[in-house]
Amino acid sequence: MKETVEIIAKALVDRPDEVVIVETEGDEEILIELSVHPDDMGKVIGKSGKIAKAIRSVVKAASAKLDKKVILEIK
Repeated sequence: MKETVEIIAKALVDRPDEVVIVETEGDEEILIELSVHPDDMGKVIGKSGKIAKAIRSVVKAASAKLDKKVILEIK
């Protein structure tokens, strides 16, 4: 999951070297924390959160076989 989010996030931002992703896996869920430069925050969230929702949808589809809930937090 981490690699999928990283590819998408780096394609969206102006400063791909400042994209930081931390993945924490628990028994029933996977938490992915995405951090970007403050100037790039709007590009990752999008207008009315549409891009963030789209990223979450892609991650959810990619994790369908894992039988775990995936939570994406954008910080």
